Amino acid sequence: MTKPSPSARERIVAGAADMISRRGLNATSIREMAKHARAPLGSTYHYFPEGKQQLATEAVRYTGEWVARGLRRELRAGPVAGLRAFLALWRKIVVDSDFRAGCPVLAVSIEEPATEETPAALAAAADVFTEWEGLLAASLREHGAEAERAAHLATLIVAAVEGTVAMCRAKRSTEPLDRTEEQLETLILATVGG
Repeated sequence: MTKPSPSARERIVAGAADMISRRGLNATSIREMAKHARAPLGSTYHYFPEGKQQLATEAVRYTGEWVARGLRRELRAGPVAGLRAFLALWRKIVVDSDFRAGCPVLAVSIEEPATEETPAALAAAADVFTEWEGLLAASLREHGAEAERAAHLATLIVAAVEGTVAMCRAKRSTEPLDRTEEQLETLILATVGG
């Protein structure tokens, strides 16, 4: 059975996520996102009539769900397996992009200005980070961690991995990922007792 080809809208969202992961939100125009996705600019505005902010929001949600699907699958084998999969995903992204791509969720988080009314893309990024933390915390609890400790460690994991991806890009090396994986795995094992 073959996988159905993505719709034009899905291609535009995936292309936007990729562009944001490489160049950041502020350095990427909606025109460039459409070109990168090989979509006409008119189609982009058809699917995203609110423009760049709407497309960035969808790109963040797309990335969040894509990562969450992988986490859900791997966390069935336990929090260490989930951690390894989480890190392997980001390792693949930075290596395959020759250290040019990172996490579009992080890019939106650090570039989107905070205003009185939180922009939709920034709110989506907060939701994504919360979901990833929740998945990790639930796995830690299921394997014996106390609830508060699980929540704290889940936050540390997400924060460490996001920061480590940025370090890998700057250093053009996966060594930070290797070090982070070793330390986080030690903390997980200490937390779940084994």
